[in-house]
Amino acid sequence: MTYVAEDPPRIGWIGIGRMGYQLAARLLDAGYDVAVQNRTRAKAEPLAELGATVVDRPQDLADRDVVFVMVSASADLEEVTTGPGGVLTDPDSAPRVLIDSSTVSAQASAQVRAEAAKRGTALLAAPVSGNPKVIAAGRLTIAASGPREVFDQVEPLLNTLGRGVTYVGDDEVARLVKIAHNIFLGVVTQSLAEITLLAEKGGVSRAAFLAFLNDSVMGSVFTRYKSPALVNLDFKPTFTMPLLRKDFDLGLAEARALEVPMPLASATAQLVAGAIGAGHTDEDFATLILEQARRSGVTLEPENVVVDDGLAVES
Repeated sequence: MTYVAEDPPRIGWIGIGRMGYQLAARLLDAGYDVAVQNRTRAKAEPLAELGATVVDRPQDLADRDVVFVMVSASADLEEVTTGPGGVLTDPDSAPRVLIDSSTVSAQASAQVRAEAAKRGTALLAAPVSGNPKVIAAGRLTIAASGPREVFDQVEPLLNTLGRGVTYVGDDEVARLVKIAHNIFLGVVTQSLAEITLLAEKGGVSRAAFLAFLNDSVMGSVFTRYKSPALVNLDFKPTFTMPLLRKDFDLGLAEARALEVPMPLASATAQLVAGAIGAGHTDEDFATLILEQARRSGVTLEPENVVVDDGLAVES
C-alpha cells in the first residue's frame, strides 16, 4: 500500500507553539512545501515569511500528503483531528499519513488512530524529546510507533527534524516511551535541585558544583543544558510545570494499570504539584530549585556567571 502520494510529500502542520514553530521552520528550511494552522493564526503568520502557507482550519490541510500535529493535550488532539473542522472531517480528502507529536494518553491516540483508519489515513505516534534550543542545535530526538511500513516511508522526513528517530513498536507504545522519558525528566531535575542546594548550603557555589558534576560520569547533556537556569535563575520557559504535572499524571496512571510501583515518581509528582500551588505555572520547570531552596531555608540569588549549556548549533 502506498501512503505518500508525492516525493517529496506536501506537508501540513497543526500547532504552532514554541516547538511547532521551530520544527515547521526546519521543514521549510529543508525545502518542503509546508502549510500550517494554529488556533491563534497570528502565531503562525511569521512562518509565511519563510515560505509557509497559513490556513484557518485543520480541515484545510486534508489534501496534504503528511500532516503533523503538535498540541498540548488529549482533548486538543481530538479537536483538531475529529472535531468540527478537524483534519479528518473533510468529506472529499484526507491525509495519507498523520504524524502526531503531542504528548497525549494512549487511549486518546488509539481513538484517533481508529478514526483515521476509517478515512484511509495511517497514524504514527511520534512524540519528541527536546525544546526550541535543542531543535536549533539539531539534537531533537523522536520515538515513533505505528505501522512499520509507514514509518519506513516517512523516516527521511522525520530525520529532517533532528538527529535521531527510533521506531519503538506498534500502535501507541511511543506514547508510553515519551511519558516514561518525561517522568525521568522531572525526577532528575528534582534530584539535581536537591544536591545543588545541599552543596550551596555547605558553601559551594552552584556554578562550581555543576561544573564538576557536568564533567563527571554523572553529568549528561541534560544536566549541562539545565545548568545556566540553575546558576543564573533564568527561568524562561522551555517546558512548564503544569505540562510536567500532566505527564506525571499520565505516567502514574499507566503505572497503576501495569502494576509497576513508582515511589520516586510519586514523590516527585507531589513536589511538582506543590510548586504549581506556590505559583510556578508560567516559568520553566527548573523552578523546582526555588521550592527546594525555600524548604532548605536558603534565599537564592543569580550568580551571574557565563555557563556553557553544551548546545552549540550543529551544522
